[in-house]
Order: sequence, then C-alpha cells, then structure tokens
Amino acid sequence: MKKDNLTYLVGGSMPEPRPTVPYADEACSFLGGLSDLLMRQRSMPDVVSFAFFCRRANIARLKREFGDSERRLGRGLAFHITPSNIPINFAFSLAFGILSGCANVVRAPTKPWPQVDAVCRAVRELLDRPEFALMKGRVAVVRYERDDEITGYFSGSCDARIIWGGDASVRSIRGIPIPPRAVEITFADRYSLCVLDERAILDLDEAGLERLADDFYNDTYLVDQNACSSPNLIFWLGRGAPEAREKFWGAVHERAKKYDLQAVHAMDKYSLLCDYLIRRPDVEGVSFHDNIVYRVKLASLRDIESCRGRFGLFFEYGAADIGELAPHVTKRWQTLTYYGADRDMLVRFVSENSLSGIDRIVPVGCALDIGVLWDGFDIVRTLSRILEVRYAVGRK
Repeated sequence: MKKDNLTYLVGGSMPEPRPTVPYADEACSFLGGLSDLLMRQRSMPDVVSFAFFCRRANIARLKREFGDSERRLGRGLAFHITPSNIPINFAFSLAFGILSGCANVVRAPTKPWPQVDAVCRAVRELLDRPEFALMKGRVAVVRYERDDEITGYFSGSCDARIIWGGDASVRSIRGIPIPPRAVEITFADRYSLCVLDERAILDLDEAGLERLADDFYNDTYLVDQNACSSPNLIFWLGRGAPEAREKFWGAVHERAKKYDLQAVHAMDKYSLLCDYLIRRPDVEGVSFHDNIVYRVKLASLRDIESCRGRFGLFFEYGAADIGELAPHVTKRWQTLTYYGADRDMLVRFVSENSLSGIDRIVPVGCALDIGVLWDGFDIVRTLSRILEVRYAVGRK
C-alpha cells in the first residue's frame, strides 16, 4: 500500500500469512536472539524488561507450559494496534504474535520513543541474518497517524486483530470491519489496585522496605501510572495503623525523588486532585510528600473506578476485611498487586465472591510483567487455531 502517512519501521510490505505451529523453534530462537541484543539497553529499563521476557529460558518455559503445538497452527495474519503511551507494549504484542505462529503487522506508537527505535533496530538486525530468512517476510512494524483507510487496509486482510487502547479507541476501531472468520482481542480501559498488609509493613527492616518501595515505584512511576495494571487504589488491610502508612509512603517518596516530574505533569496532577476534591464529598484528607506523592484518603469506595491517578496521585482506603471490596469490583478491574496479604486468601476472595473482575493477582513489583496470559486471555492460544484430530473407529 502506497500512502505518505504510512512508514515501515520493519519490513516493507504486507507479510505473507503462512501459519506455523505455536512456539516453533525458529520463533523461539528469534526471540532469544532479540533478548541478547536488547539486554545491552541498560538506560531503558522497560526495554530490558522486555528482553528479560524474551530470554531463552523463559520462552522454553512458556513452550513447556502452553505449547500444544502438535494440535495448533497460527491463524494467519495478525494485525496489532498498540497504544502510544506505553512505548514497549508494541514489542510484547509482536512477541505474542510470533509465538502464536502468525505473521504480524504491528502499528507502533506514533510518538518517536527511543524504546521503539531500539527494538525495531534489533529486529531488523536479526531479520537480516540467514538463520531467520523464513521470518523476514512474516514481520512488519508500521507507524502512521490515525487513518481509517490504512487501518481498514490491514484489518481487511487480517485473520486476527488485537486492539490495545482506551474504550473510545476500541469502539472507533471496531467500526472498521475485519473478515468474517477473523478473531478479535481487545484490551480496553481497566482498573487496578494494590493491597498492603499493615502488620507486614511494620515488620519490614530497612532493606526490605527499600525493596518494596522500589518495586512499587516500578509498578507506577516508571510509566507515569499510565498502564492499566498500575494501581490507583491502595487498600490497606488491617485495623488502621497510621504508622504503617507513613513508613511505606516515606520510603516511596525517598525512592521517587529521582522521578522526572515535568512542570506540565505537576500541573496536571494538581488539577486532577482539585477536581476530585470538588466532586467527592467522601475525601477524608489529603497528604503530600513534596510534590512527588499525593495521597487522597477516602471514607468510602463508591464510584471508585473514577478515581484514577497520574504522576504520583494515589487513593487510599483501609479495612480489616478484604470483603469490603467485593460489591465494588466490576469487569473493568484487572490487576491486584499485594504485599503481606495471603495470596490464597486473595484468590478465595475473587472465586468465592464470584467476581466478574480481577484477572491478575501478582506481588508488588510485577504489575507491568505482561505475559501470554493477560486480561483473562491466553493470547497465544487465541491467535492460533485448534486442529481437531480423530482416529478411525477401531483404531487407537
């Protein structure tokens, strides 16, 4: 397709939709090689995190746990539309498509992120190697401003479409048709929280507290709280121990002093806080740790999904029983990170209350650890098709 608005960052044309089995050896080797190249990008923690996901040992583990390759084939051509505010998301989506056995067209963020350049440069280097000749015609990364004609071109040829974005973006793109047999996965707006046990925080020594603060920082500040899996609500489990909260937030504040809070983002955060104070009569108080951490203490959980922080704005609520959350959990809830709380208790909370939301329960520090299981989907299996095989009657 020739259009001035369309740029190929990897490849130069529509990939050939020749499906392979999921977790094929060449696909696994390709991602392992990508990991080797990207591990050098020490100045970009999110790129290194992606490289860590792609390392050979992890891909081998995924193949053992989720393979089923003898009964599956990729669906054909997968078209990925990825968000602009999380620069490394496009790389994960591409990796999932490669593992599924699909050929892939990935729309990268329109903003010129250095992370996008680094990943695309490494992908191009690998595709030029003789051992990955078969992969070369199966991968394309494109960049273009919003353009329904271009989106329609790729959508009309795909066998699977993956949409990452807000609700409005998903609704808009869904208006562009895909072939009748094509499948679609959408990752829209979600809400996430963090459960902290007061007693466990009080029992932490200095080294443990620093590790927890660093993990929390990575879940939140590292992406300006833009990720759907970054917690907005901090649910304190206990009897109401202010010293636990001050201990935790003091450590987070110390860790976040290195956060690059730009002036425009500081104003956005302050304006957002003022808006919440006007709209919510259940705000019991606000605490500030310089301009880095804003804490809004809530007296209720009503309309909690509307409480979304950015750039270090968090909402707090405390209770002795996690069950207080149950009436408020909807399909929009995604990730529950935790520290000190019993994991099995949290699993029972979701299952015994038959909750329609909360798809992930992971320790603090793992909120952004995207994997083949996301938003309740096994992405690789969804992007591949099942081969039904039966034997003739009387034969084993």
